[in-house]
Amino acid sequence: MKVLKFGGTSVGSVESMSSVKQIVESCHEPVIVVVSALGGITDRLIETARVAVEGGDGYESHFRAIVERHKAMVANAVAPQKQTELLALIDPLLGELGNIFKGVSLIKDLSTKTLDTIVSYGERLSSLIVSRVVDGAAHYDARFFIKTRRQYGKHIVDFEETNKLVKRYFAELPRVAVVPGFIASDRVTGDVTNLGRGGSDYTASILATALGASQLEIWTDVDGFMTADPRVINTAYVIERLSFTEAMELCNFGAKVIYPPTIYPVFHKNIPILIKNTFNPSAPGTLISADHSHIEGKAIKGISSINDTCLITLSGMGMVGVIGINSRIFKRLAESGISVFLVSQASSENNTTFAVRNADADLAVRVLRDEFKEEIAVGEISGIEAEKELATVAIVGENMKHTPGIAGRLFNVLGRNGINVIACAQGASETNISFVIARNSLRKALNVIHDSFFLSESQVLNLFVAGVGTVGRDLLKQICKQQQRLLETKALQLRLVGIANSRKCLFDREGIDIEHCIELLDREGTPASPQKIKEEIIAMNIFNSVFVDCTASPDIAALYQSLLDHNVSVVASNKIAASGSYDSYRALKQTARKRDVKYLFETNVGAGLPIINTINNLINSGDKILKIEAVVSGTLNYIFNVVSAEVPLSQAVRMAQEAGYSEPDPRVDLCGQDVIRKLVILAREAGYRVEQSDVKKNLFIPESYFTGTLDDFWRAIPDYDATFEVYRRQVADRGRVLRFVATLDHGAVEVGLREVDSAHPFYHLEGSNNVILLTTERYREYPMVIKGYGAGAEVTAAGVFADIIGIANIR
Repeated sequence: MKVLKFGGTSVGSVESMSSVKQIVESCHEPVIVVVSALGGITDRLIETARVAVEGGDGYESHFRAIVERHKAMVANAVAPQKQTELLALIDPLLGELGNIFKGVSLIKDLSTKTLDTIVSYGERLSSLIVSRVVDGAAHYDARFFIKTRRQYGKHIVDFEETNKLVKRYFAELPRVAVVPGFIASDRVTGDVTNLGRGGSDYTASILATALGASQLEIWTDVDGFMTADPRVINTAYVIERLSFTEAMELCNFGAKVIYPPTIYPVFHKNIPILIKNTFNPSAPGTLISADHSHIEGKAIKGISSINDTCLITLSGMGMVGVIGINSRIFKRLAESGISVFLVSQASSENNTTFAVRNADADLAVRVLRDEFKEEIAVGEISGIEAEKELATVAIVGENMKHTPGIAGRLFNVLGRNGINVIACAQGASETNISFVIARNSLRKALNVIHDSFFLSESQVLNLFVAGVGTVGRDLLKQICKQQQRLLETKALQLRLVGIANSRKCLFDREGIDIEHCIELLDREGTPASPQKIKEEIIAMNIFNSVFVDCTASPDIAALYQSLLDHNVSVVASNKIAASGSYDSYRALKQTARKRDVKYLFETNVGAGLPIINTINNLINSGDKILKIEAVVSGTLNYIFNVVSAEVPLSQAVRMAQEAGYSEPDPRVDLCGQDVIRKLVILAREAGYRVEQSDVKKNLFIPESYFTGTLDDFWRAIPDYDATFEVYRRQVADRGRVLRFVATLDHGAVEVGLREVDSAHPFYHLEGSNNVILLTTERYREYPMVIKGYGAGAEVTAAGVFADIIGIANIR
């Protein structure tokens, strides 16, 4: 035989009752069916009692709704020929219930005993209905054989008496027996008691154990145990198999699939539990058993959490070496009916911390202060403090004991995402690592653990993109094009959760359609400002988050420090932050290192060329940069390559702007400011403390052309064409070409025009290409050369994309 338990949602509607009927009647062996109250009825009974105790007749409308709900179920779910007989049983029960509510209303008192009696009617009524829905079913009253006794103010099962009575009542098994779950009676007084919310699972487990069932089936409204709460993590999936220990740990720490005490009885008799979905009976569900053959593969099976946590800490030097402190703590808590679900103690013994529900916190502090009042008075215990608004997370898996470094990896990934662990506990069995965090970090913690421990099928990076100009648009196109390939070949999911331009911003933690994100921004975006962008990102507190700056805005660059402080990685094509004050640059780098997040800006120099990474690799491997010579302005290189007797300087500048190589105001390039910024960045990455003011400038256009408006510049610059052409021709006559070169030489920095001959690596640069020569202690005689396309939105976007991929650390 086997035992089937159906929860409130499984018997909550006519459709679900029909499913229950099909499931039970399809069984080919004797079954005991344990049922909960109709979905929502237990809460309705409690609410009606609360209204009744206030006095008056306000409870009557609530009671009528309860009556109507049950009669409607009888009328619609039970065969017509059975309804009269069933109503003859139900009506007296409803009459009793109405009289109890009336009595509560009259005396304005609601004792625990009375409330236990009231809530028992939910299961008593539903079990009668189910016994008439299922053909050939016999009804049994659990109060006659599930017996409890009082301990520490609570009702606990008296297994010796219960097992004896269960065997007597079910000595002859009918084909189908229907039993109300949850309810019991006191073995001494016979008063109605209950097994706690979720106790119908426990009833089923007790019966299965006492009768030696082949299997316990828990039919509910989910497909089984999930790797995490699907309401928080949309990539959570059903766990096919769990050991008893794994299931017990997940239940104890918040997984609401089954009532935690359910597992203990069947575990001792090695009776497997199968979790099934009444609304999707073809789904395989989750099998819980003692079989460990499936314990392989992923280190952890699932994550569960309790978002209702208070940490209580007793501390004091007088606790050190004193035997019996913890015994007194937990004995006093038990006597007060307070359950402790996590304990952490300092190895020095000067403090003990434990977790309780918030509702128990004040009582726990009060009774412990009373217990230790003498020690507190003399200063041996300095304090008993409660910290609320916390959450407890547990990662569970039998295979953790075979996988070194799980705890280190766990706390590393939490720290990298800015999640502070307040307390932690790990048993010697290594099946469960539990830790306490701030409640507002719970969603983030669950997501990052699920993602990082490969419970998810892919790793997720959550992107905030600021700037949808040429670079930003190309980046979004590239991400859109590569998104599916990265997911399929690298298990990397790039999720756009925020986008902004100078006017509007749009945020959605579930993801924004990248293909249509710019239209969505225009249509649904709200007014943007740097402050609002920062506040939205920080408020989302989302895991594995990356801020991508494709602007040239100093106000956006000013956000980096705050974002890094909140463990948001930053990828920037914007050069302002890295080339600003040296102290600010160092602060950003140090914050990224301290927070274990990334601040990447490879495209600040050379677009997509691997210049900064190469310099970092050389230095990190022990080399020293002695000299850098670089042509790093694709704009200026383009200009010097196209300028000729036929193409004057002013036309070459206009062509550079129209081709998208220059800034909207080309004077930024012509004055050398862009090159100065790049040189400062290279020098700093090479290990030198350099400010922009340290750079010596040798410009090729007089300062007067840089004053006034942009229109003034375009009107005036043709006047300089003839002068520049004379200079250009003289250089050409010497067999040389002009290049605007940035130079770092043992800490000295300089930018300016240089004539180079055909033997120099700069001579044959074409178009807007860049070239960098690195002279180091290892590459002293023959400098390292990095050369390639160094300007344009597409290659810059590709470089930004590469930095984003670099944060994911995929191979």
